[in-house]
Amino acid sequence: MKNLKIATVEQMRGCDSKAVEEYSVPDTILMENAGNAVYYAVLNELKESGIRNKKYVIFSGTGNNGGDGFVAARKLRSMGADVTVCIAGDVKRIKGSALINLNILLHYDVNVLNLKTGRGGNVSGQSSQQFSVKPIAEKEIEDIAGIIEHADVIVDALFGTGLSREVGGIYRTVIELINKSGKYTVSIDIPSGINGNTGMVMGTAVKADIAVTFGLPKIGNILYPGFEYGGKLFLSHISFIPAIYEDESITTAVSLPLPLPLRKPDGHKGDFGDALFVAGAGSYYGAPFFSAYSFLKAGGGYSRLAAPASVTPFVAENGPEIVLAPMKQTDEGSIAYENEKELLELVEKVDMVVLGPGISLNGETAKLAVKLITETAKPLIIDGDGLTVVSQNIEALKGRHYYTILTPHIGEMSRLTGKSIKEINNNRVEVLRQFCIEYSVFTVLKGAHSLIGTPSGKIYVNLSGNSGMASAGSGDVLTGTVAAALGFGLPVEDAVKAGVFLHGYAGDLAASVNGKDGMTAGDILNNLPKALKKYREEYDKIFNNYYEKITLL
Repeated sequence: MKNLKIATVEQMRGCDSKAVEEYSVPDTILMENAGNAVYYAVLNELKESGIRNKKYVIFSGTGNNGGDGFVAARKLRSMGADVTVCIAGDVKRIKGSALINLNILLHYDVNVLNLKTGRGGNVSGQSSQQFSVKPIAEKEIEDIAGIIEHADVIVDALFGTGLSREVGGIYRTVIELINKSGKYTVSIDIPSGINGNTGMVMGTAVKADIAVTFGLPKIGNILYPGFEYGGKLFLSHISFIPAIYEDESITTAVSLPLPLPLRKPDGHKGDFGDALFVAGAGSYYGAPFFSAYSFLKAGGGYSRLAAPASVTPFVAENGPEIVLAPMKQTDEGSIAYENEKELLELVEKVDMVVLGPGISLNGETAKLAVKLITETAKPLIIDGDGLTVVSQNIEALKGRHYYTILTPHIGEMSRLTGKSIKEINNNRVEVLRQFCIEYSVFTVLKGAHSLIGTPSGKIYVNLSGNSGMASAGSGDVLTGTVAAALGFGLPVEDAVKAGVFLHGYAGDLAASVNGKDGMTAGDILNNLPKALKKYREEYDKIFNNYYEKITLL
């Protein structure tokens, strides 16, 4: 298995151009392969009995995505389907390979209709050179509901990945009718209405049962909500050679962590990572416990917790395996600055430091946190309140000479970058990439399909995890799990990928037993040993299963 790359819309256009210009693959061949891939995906899911004599309605736009729909219509008809094609938009705009395939389709016994747009879509006046067989009948949008009602399967070939503005007019109406119908729906390349570069819904979008994408998955195919709207995702390289779709300039990929090194049979606790957690405050008991204890549950060897003295009795009762270092505290119950010397001495004894879970926003504690960030000559993971401290002292990251890992959620990322949540959601991958490069940090942007950014600008999309994990304390468990992965002996980039995957996988195991509703951080934590065991013993099976979310045709 190899990391599957993910392309932007612009990068995929470049791949198309390279195939045509450098490898002499005609555009008509690429379109033919795309349309055939749609057919084979349908055959895979619905079998021949779901094609022959079944009614298919294909909604095509006037661009290349519509052309892919024309090819799919021809292939489905050749295999015995009853096919109707509804063209939305001005057919005068159809050109190139799409026009060639429309003209071929017009020789078939396929019902081709043009939906009136109010902007002159009638083709009756077109030259015989453009439409050489027959005029295309016009239909009012009001007639479409009846056509959809009698369909068995709907194929969405309206927009493809190039959509950059909100869906309106006749297109919005068609999409709403498709969704309202509840009919089995196939989207070509990406569900119409999903932004190909962000995965965001542009006003409205088709809810597909399957989506068939080409060359490489686009970012919008993989990130939520686009991933959810696409249902099961199929991928066809449409005859691109590996040199095209494995191009090193494409630096976003599905995360595929390495297998874990064997655990030393004669190892001692120091061989599996020695971590110092600086965490907790008078009103935050869960964060220090979950972060420090998940380190042990995920395979770490020696977990030390520096927490306010008032917090340590709670941790001792619930996690007696954690080595405690009670700290003097402020009047608010947070770690006091006067612990500076003791903490820096502890730093010297460990392999890594975790800073921030539940330390509060007390000013004295924040000053201490900045001191630790700048003077800790060890790998450092920053989470929770530590990220708020960093956002107010962002230049402190640039002075570090050891690798730094940040684990923000979207709100924390907003504070770190100074960008609004909307700005980040509209360009998550590039915002993360530029941040990691500028500050030379690894960053886990938490969320559905968490993103892992590296100082070199590579971005990985993690496929494990589920919505049940969106609960208090889950991020603290992630922090401890990533710290544990650093003790496995993997390169840091691979350790972060492994830790993020393992955390999500533990959540998936928890959901498989009790469902997603009511899942707690404790459920995730308690499934970490099982997840780690399976990760070691069933590596190929596990990752094949996750990669099956993207089926290669």
